[in-house]
Amino acid sequence: MRDRYYSKVILFGEYSMIFDATALMIPLKRFSAQWQFPQSRNRAASLTSNQSLKRFCQYLSETEELSSLLDLQALRKDLNEGLFLASNVPSGYGLGSSGTLVAAVYDRYAVQKSDDYLQLKTLFGQMESHFHGSSSGIDPLQCYLGKPFKIMPKGVELLSDDFLKKDIHICLIDTKIKSNTKPLVNHFKAQRENPQFLNRFQSDYVPCVTSCINTMIEGNKELFFSSLKQLTKGQLDFLRPMVTDNTLDLFTTEYDFNFGVKISGSGGGGYVLGFTDDVEQASKLLNDFEVIWL
Repeated sequence: MRDRYYSKVILFGEYSMIFDATALMIPLKRFSAQWQFPQSRNRAASLTSNQSLKRFCQYLSETEELSSLLDLQALRKDLNEGLFLASNVPSGYGLGSSGTLVAAVYDRYAVQKSDDYLQLKTLFGQMESHFHGSSSGIDPLQCYLGKPFKIMPKGVELLSDDFLKKDIHICLIDTKIKSNTKPLVNHFKAQRENPQFLNRFQSDYVPCVTSCINTMIEGNKELFFSSLKQLTKGQLDFLRPMVTDNTLDLFTTEYDFNFGVKISGSGGGGYVLGFTDDVEQASKLLNDFEVIWL
C-alpha cells in the first residue's frame, strides 16, 4: 500500500479522451493525500473527509460490482474508528481531489489488485462517478500509479519521470474560481449530440491534442508551440464555457514569444495551464495571477 497519493495534471486530452483519443498525464507532487487516524474518536465525527468517505462507502455498497471487489467491511470498521484521508489537494481545481480518494480506497481495500491499466480505468470511473455523475477514471488512475503516462485506446504507456524537456516550462495559473465538473461535462456531452459539432471536434480539435502530446514527448519545441496555439483557438471554439472570463485575455492574445495556455481538468475555474520556453517573460505577463511553476 502506498504511503501517499499525489494529485495530477492532465496536460492534454481532458475532453478529447471521451472519444478514445490520446491523453497525457503527470503527477503533481506539490499536493497529496494520505490515510490518518485522529487523535481522538470525538474529533473524528467532525472531520468532513471521514463523513464523505462514509457516504462513498454507502455508494460502493449499493453497486454490486464494486462491493464485490472491495473489502467494505474493513472500510466501515476503519471509518467508525475515525479513519480519514488527510489531503491538501484543492477541491474544484482539476487536480484530482476525488481521484486521490478513489485511488486511496482502492489501494487500501481492494480484495485483489489488478495490473491491467485499462481495466483499472474502467473500475475507477465507476467509483469516481459518485462524485461527478460520470467519470473517465483517468484521474484516479494517475493518482494510483503516481507516474507520468500517455493513455491511448489500446493501452497505457508509462513515461519516465524526466520525460519533459528542459526548455518547455509549465505553470498553473490560479483563476480563483472553483470549478464544478458535472455541469460542464454534461454541457459537452449535450454538444456532441450535434453531428456538425461532433464531426468538427473530431476532425479539427482532436488532431491538435494529439500533435501537442507527440511534439511535447519528442521535444520538438517549435512544433509544440505551434500546435498549442491551434489548440488554444480550438478551446475557444469548442469549449468556450470552460474558459473563465478572467483568463480570456490569455487565450485570445497573440504573443511575441513562445507562450500558450489551455484549460486544466474540466475547466470553468481551478487552474489554467501555461506553457513557455521563457519563464522570465511569462512571469511578467502573469504578474497579476498567482502562479505555480511545475
